[in-house]
Amino acid sequence: MGFWRKEVIEPALDEETRKHVAEQKAWIAAYPEDARPYHNLALLYRMQGRQEEALGLLLEAVRLDAGHAAAHVALCEIYAVKADTRAAWRHARLAERAGVGAAVELLRRHNVDEPTGDPQAG
Repeated sequence: MGFWRKEVIEPALDEETRKHVAEQKAWIAAYPEDARPYHNLALLYRMQGRQEEALGLLLEAVRLDAGHAAAHVALCEIYAVKADTRAAWRHARLAERAGVGAAVELLRRHNVDEPTGDPQAG
């Protein structure tokens, strides 16, 4: 399996990812006020282990569209891994207000305590 994975599968996946990254960058260049390609590119970067770049793209996505629930969920995940529980809960609650409760469920399932006070303040 080593040969197939290293010589065939991984290069094909890398090429496909490069293609999708280029598509999202072109979308951003053409429509810089659309939050969706920022979120999409962030997901690709997260798959590549480029967490800080993904974080910046997701923050831009929610700046452009404060109700972009999927971007808030992804931000919740990133902040939870960083142990920034206040930010994780803030984005979980924003996603919930936008109609997606998955981030709140994730934090509860992993027993991440919600900070006292207003999570919007953090």
